[in-house]
Amino acid sequence: MMDTQNAAELCFPHLLNSSCRKPTIPWSEAVLLNTVLSFISLITAALNLLVIISVSHFRQLQKPTNILLLSLAVSDFLVGFLMIPVEIIRNTVCWLFGDILCTAYYYVACVVLSASNGNIVLISVDRYVAICDPLHYTTRMTVSRVKYCVWVSWLLSVFYFILYFKDELIQPGRSNSCIGECELSISYIAGTVDLFVNFLFPVTIIIVLYMRVFVVAVSQARAMRSHVTAVTLQLSVNVKKKSELKAARTLGILVIAYLICWCPYYCYSVVEVNLTSTPYAYFLFFLLYFNSCLNPVIYALFYPWFRKAVKLIVSLQILQPDSCEANIL
Repeated sequence: MMDTQNAAELCFPHLLNSSCRKPTIPWSEAVLLNTVLSFISLITAALNLLVIISVSHFRQLQKPTNILLLSLAVSDFLVGFLMIPVEIIRNTVCWLFGDILCTAYYYVACVVLSASNGNIVLISVDRYVAICDPLHYTTRMTVSRVKYCVWVSWLLSVFYFILYFKDELIQPGRSNSCIGECELSISYIAGTVDLFVNFLFPVTIIIVLYMRVFVVAVSQARAMRSHVTAVTLQLSVNVKKKSELKAARTLGILVIAYLICWCPYYCYSVVEVNLTSTPYAYFLFFLLYFNSCLNPVIYALFYPWFRKAVKLIVSLQILQPDSCEANIL
């Protein structure tokens, strides 16, 4: 009788000695948690898909800054469409998809999150050049150059994690203690290297650049207020500066949201080697993913062009001939 009861608690009852036990999350908590996370996943995927369609379809939006937002939206879309649903499955039921898919999931997740970091760094560089060196912005931050930087950022993430996951890729499932589990065990050295490469280094660049942007933006704002009665040419320059400052403020909010969502996870990783051992670690992991939902919400709140593009997409006006030439800005 006892053996039958124990077998019922296993993921694979016919493998008594090697099977994992089924997750023990109470049914009511599991339903509530999965409902909330599924809603976040749906909203994240839908909003970021709207950003992708907007920038890809409307030629007026295909500017260097928006190309960076497009790349960020692609990584955020993958978080909502793929990574959050897999995390829901991984944490609430037995893993039934094998060791190869488990390793592939972790690899793709890390590449996407690392590429997202790269996008935030590139956005910071873009704003730094626009505010601190506006005369050379159009020559330094061209569309083709930004696209090249985006591709390099993604490729670096792909190759970096091939090295990072070398042992897991050679022997999938080596971190699992039993069958029906999908875990990733990282050595202290590898975790420390990743902490510097994927968090401390990019965050340092972001903070340094935005501190410089903030100082210059404040001085420019004061200069514009002190020249209210300027000539027409000066007014046009001021309008240009004001739009750049507004963009810097909006993207600054995006960077702050990024830091709020990412810092707790990496700070916790410093004191806790096994990040999958506590419910608190799960919360921090989903907080990190929640950043992908916040980004398009920030666009919707501060970018009129995004709201106009969404109206045209939802009303299916983008299916009309020459809709890509629509005036969005």
